[in-house]
Amino acid sequence: MKCFLPLATTFVILVHPAFAQAPSALPDLLERASALEPLETVIVSVDGETVAEQGYRGHSPDEPTNIKSASKTVISALAGLAIEKGVLEGVDQPIADFLADDFPADPDPRLGEVTIGNLLSMQAGLEPTSGPNYGRWVASDNWVRSALSQPFQNNPGGSMLYSTGSTHLLSAILTEATGESTLALARDWLEPIEGFSIAGWERDPQGIYLGGNEMAMSPRSLLAFGEVYRSGGLTADGARLLPESWIEQSWTRRTNSRFNNDGYGYGWFLRNVEGEDVRYAWGYGGQMLYIVPELDLTVVMTSDASSPSASTGHREALHDLLGEIIAEVRDGKS
Repeated sequence: MKCFLPLATTFVILVHPAFAQAPSALPDLLERASALEPLETVIVSVDGETVAEQGYRGHSPDEPTNIKSASKTVISALAGLAIEKGVLEGVDQPIADFLADDFPADPDPRLGEVTIGNLLSMQAGLEPTSGPNYGRWVASDNWVRSALSQPFQNNPGGSMLYSTGSTHLLSAILTEATGESTLALARDWLEPIEGFSIAGWERDPQGIYLGGNEMAMSPRSLLAFGEVYRSGGLTADGARLLPESWIEQSWTRRTNSRFNNDGYGYGWFLRNVEGEDVRYAWGYGGQMLYIVPELDLTVVMTSDASSPSASTGHREALHDLLGEIIAEVRDGKS
């Protein structure tokens, strides 16, 4: 899904009024970031205005790229909208209301206890289909039934078990509840977001769009999506899109990642960076959408989606880069 453009490294710096009284170090900062070899683009937005952006090694913020698991935040937004529209009853609704026909012949009784909220917070309790199990899962002939047939490692609502199977079940639930594909719902329900566009998205053998992975979107489109959360659910023209209460629920810590102990809400990780509370979406390879509410700051970073970011230290390097951006933006606002 990625296209590589034969362009030189691009660099554009825009000056926002918030930085008018003090020289901004953002140009030098983003130029130095080119040392992070997997990094492909960075966009920095303050108060809804892009103040700096850069593409590295021929990549552009307008170029669709695979945002990987950062797309889990899109699934979370669609779930929130489905609840707001009355399509779903709420986060406590059992998934059996929609998926019982795909349950195993002799299901674990706990499967009937799993809720929509458990899927959103990665607390379904089922063995993950991510990581070393991902290839076997997507090689199955029915991804929904395969995800539902995994053995329980925890009780529903227990500790976090990160699994793309959980968000794929959400995609299946949205499809079953509305009679529309998840892509059609995204294009319809998120259409008011100016600049938002999904360029491509993988489907399972039954035609259900993969909830939480293999979604192509430009960094600029990801930024437009993030701005709705940063603004409390409003579009750029001030129209209400997402309920503010859904954003609050999504950014409430419900469990912790066993890999780095960061908090997790409904499709969003939570951590403190440079003394600021940060909410972020993370995709394999280093596809990042950061929101820093107190600074009205939104940052998108995309990286080579073919190589890992956690085991190589690249993800932590991106967090460090965000910390430097936070420090600069804070100084510019002071």
